[in-house]
Amino acid sequence: MTNQRIQAHFQESAELKQRAAAALSQPIAEAVELMFSALSNGNKILACGNGGSAADCQHFAAELVGRFERERLPLPALALTTDTSIMTAVGNDYSFNDIFSKQVQAFGQAGDILLALSTSGNSANVLAAVEAALERDMRIVALTGKGGGAIGRLLTDADVHICVPHDRTARIQEVHLLTIHCLCDGIDVALFGEEPDE
Repeated sequence: MTNQRIQAHFQESAELKQRAAAALSQPIAEAVELMFSALSNGNKILACGNGGSAADCQHFAAELVGRFERERLPLPALALTTDTSIMTAVGNDYSFNDIFSKQVQAFGQAGDILLALSTSGNSANVLAAVEAALERDMRIVALTGKGGGAIGRLLTDADVHICVPHDRTARIQEVHLLTIHCLCDGIDVALFGEEPDE
């Protein structure tokens, strides 16, 4: 029974990725264009999310500051999930809902990108960060699922919504990780072109 359950996870994930490839390739391409344009203009990408999404933010920032698959200069990306002193001070003195928005207000500038991750689209602190970013004339790339929630409804036509067509958190997170790899690869291709063997 255990093997069947494990195989069911793989099967569900594979089927979702096939469906998501068709549904999400265009918004992912739009997100790559938005991010590349911002980076080319000297802007940066801030990323926020909770739990597994926080880990995905850090993964994304690490790929840009370090490298994805090609050697290149570091690119400016900052995960707003890593400074425990800021997060605990803001959470204690204000509210947990403010832990990302305060950082967006401190670090975000017009032309920057906020990469906002929320599997439900309803995380209050991510929603507050999106509101703060929009006030600062930043653009949003939102990775959500479950229909997009409140974050999806807040986005403008200038933003990009990548909403995984599923309701199960684990499956949504798996597609978010693949999406992050697509974004990193797309940025590298925009910088350097495709490699000869591609």
